[in-house]
Amino acid sequence: MTGKNKANTMKIGAYFYILMLVCLTACQQQTKPTKPTATVDKPNIIIFYADDMGYGDLAIQNPQSKIPTPNLDQLAKEGLLMTEAHSSSGICTPSRYALLSGRYHWRDFNDIVHSMGESVFKENQVTLPKILNNNGYKTAAIGKWHLGWNWEAIRKKDFTQKEKAKHGKKEIEIWPAQAYDWEKSIPKGPLSIGFDSYFGDGTINFPPYTWIENDKVKEVPTITLQHPKKDFALEGNWELRPGPAVKDWDFYKILPTVTSSAVTFIKNQDKAEQPFFLYMAFPSPHAPIIPNEEFRGKSNAGPYGDYMYQTDDAVGQILDALKAIDADENTIVIFTSDNGSEHYAYNRIKNYDHNSSNPFRGVKRDIYEGGHHVPFIVKWPNKIKPGTKSTQLFSQIDILNTLASITNSDLPKGFQHDSFNFSDVWLTNTNEPVRETIVHNTWASKYAIRKGDWLYINNKDGYHTRIPKWFVEGQRFETAKDTVQLFNLKDDIGQNTNLASQFPEKVNELAAALINEQKTETFKN
Repeated sequence: MTGKNKANTMKIGAYFYILMLVCLTACQQQTKPTKPTATVDKPNIIIFYADDMGYGDLAIQNPQSKIPTPNLDQLAKEGLLMTEAHSSSGICTPSRYALLSGRYHWRDFNDIVHSMGESVFKENQVTLPKILNNNGYKTAAIGKWHLGWNWEAIRKKDFTQKEKAKHGKKEIEIWPAQAYDWEKSIPKGPLSIGFDSYFGDGTINFPPYTWIENDKVKEVPTITLQHPKKDFALEGNWELRPGPAVKDWDFYKILPTVTSSAVTFIKNQDKAEQPFFLYMAFPSPHAPIIPNEEFRGKSNAGPYGDYMYQTDDAVGQILDALKAIDADENTIVIFTSDNGSEHYAYNRIKNYDHNSSNPFRGVKRDIYEGGHHVPFIVKWPNKIKPGTKSTQLFSQIDILNTLASITNSDLPKGFQHDSFNFSDVWLTNTNEPVRETIVHNTWASKYAIRKGDWLYINNKDGYHTRIPKWFVEGQRFETAKDTVQLFNLKDDIGQNTNLASQFPEKVNELAAALINEQKTETFKN
């Protein structure tokens, strides 16, 4: 072999050695265990759900508001403000059910869960927490539940003596605290529909008055809390239902305690290897209206305004915890309310010149916009353009399909639902309509359907909540003459003028559309 050939051979050998070394290193790197990429690929999710907060209580969308909401205003500036968002119902339980199930509540029921009531969910029902849980999410519910439990499962069947109690002016019979075996797990609560954990008081004005963690009470109720209480709520009534309670139960500690629990949950997700979904359902500003002392006088809308301000502060505390663990950049944050403001809103107009329903007609329970047209903010840094607004017609039932799409979560085959996918609207702020119609309902007697600018109500009025005498209806709205109602919300957002007699063809069109919607679910996977 010549010297030249020998040199070439050595070069080839060296190249071959280097190539083998690179390949071997690459193979070793590929076989090294890798950390889960869930926190990168899948965003965390927080849903803040206020209780009885009106559209006009969010300062950024009501220039006449007397309530400062700095944290929510900032959230809106950093995200997307949806100004045409609606809860499924004008009351609590049905709206919460619809949000978590992706179904119009009225397909299954209309009423709330009453004291010590059963769960509204069917066995093995598809829910948002189940969908996310199946996709690797840690799921937690904190705060108000009001969707029922199987209290009969822990009731002692050999205890037969009910107790008489007052509920308002009525005398009713209830099972006392001693009728239940509080050491047992309570079935069919949050854990049964896909939440890994729960902490809260169930419902602030419903028994049992004690803390519940997962499926057990943390302290055993020993007395029956009667209504009315000796002292007074700061605004309105206590609205407490009588029932089992722990001694010296302090209602003023509820909002601070659930806020602290949410902060702790967030901080515990630091360096977690799986994404989380937190359903944070506030007990406020629902009655009893009881802002803590340090928040009193912070608004110009009385105790309710102060309670709303405290709710805004609670949002701020939880978002601060999210930033503290550097998780805010990869978290979708949603804020909305379960329905419009309670009837005390009328007195706030008179006493404080603050309209919780502004610019709408009606309040909680009503089919008019004030009953279900709610605040809605969504933020996702670097994904949702900050400071944007959308006038797309949107329902809280659309949250399920939208989040399933964003997180690449599977919707089970055969799942019947009414949830549209708004991911393009959130991520691109497209004006291309997604939802053509939306149905509004509280009680079974009255329905409304919205299509474009038009809204049809199949009744001569859209009220369920009694209007106070001083609020002279005739000064604001025309006296009802037709048996149904039709409004053009583009020209008449306050629903002042019934156009049913002027546009009979539009009435027939929307009446037919409502019947069609009522017949079957929108989607079947």
